[in-house]
Amino acid sequence: MEMASSPRTVEEIFKDYSARRAGVVRALTNDVDEFYGLCDPEKENLCLYGHPNDTWEVNLPAEEVPPELPEPALGINFARDGMDRKDWLSLVAVHSDSWLISVAFYFGARLNRHDRKRLFSLINELPTVYEVVTERKPIKEKPSSDSGSKSRGSIKRSSDGGQVVKSNPKLTEEVYEDDEDEHTETLCGSCGGSYSADEFWIGCDICERWFHGKCVKITPAKAESIKQYKCPSCNMKRSRQ
Repeated sequence: MEMASSPRTVEEIFKDYSARRAGVVRALTNDVDEFYGLCDPEKENLCLYGHPNDTWEVNLPAEEVPPELPEPALGINFARDGMDRKDWLSLVAVHSDSWLISVAFYFGARLNRHDRKRLFSLINELPTVYEVVTERKPIKEKPSSDSGSKSRGSIKRSSDGGQVVKSNPKLTEEVYEDDEDEHTETLCGSCGGSYSADEFWIGCDICERWFHGKCVKITPAKAESIKQYKCPSCNMKRSRQ
C-alpha cells in the first residue's frame, strides 16, 4: 500500500510502529465520531489502517493476495450497530494492537534474536491501543525507593480504579520497573507455580500477590464483576478481626 521503502533497523521499525499506532489511537479517540461515521455496516468489509505518517484511514482491504503487508481485521463495520459503542471501540482497539504487532514483526522477521527482543521491548514501553481507548493506561513512573511490589500495586490500581488485572503480572513488572534487579519471577501465592501466559491469573488488591484463577476458584467471567479482589488468606485475616 504505502511502503516506499521498508524499515529495516530496530529504530526504523519502531518509528513506523509508533506512527501507525498514533494514527489508530487518533481514530479511536480524538477523531472517534468521524471514525464511527465511516464504519457504516451497510458497506463492504472495512479495515482501520494506521499509516507511517501518523494518519489513519478506513478502507477496503488490499485486493492482491497475499497483500504487501499483513491486513487489519476485516469487517469491523459489521459489528458497529450490534454492540455498545464503547465495547465496539474496545474490540477494534484489541484487533488494532494485534495488527500493529504483526506489521512490526513482518518488518522485523529478518532481525536477529537480540534485535527482535529489543524491538518488542520498545513496543512494550508504550501503552496498548486498548489501554488508551479504555483508559486503562498505566501511569509510567520511576519506582520510588520502595520495593518493586509497590510499583506493581500502583499499576494494578490504575487499571480501572482498583479492579483486577488480568494481564501477565511478570510482563507488567518488566515494563514499568526500570530497575533490572527487581525483575523477579512471579509465583502463584497459592500453589507456588510459575506464571504461564496461557493461564488466567488474578491479583489480590490487599496483599498484592498473584494467584492462578483455578487455585482460588475465580474464572475470568467472575473476575469481571469483582471491584476489589481479596485472596482467601486476606479474607481469613479480615474475618478474625
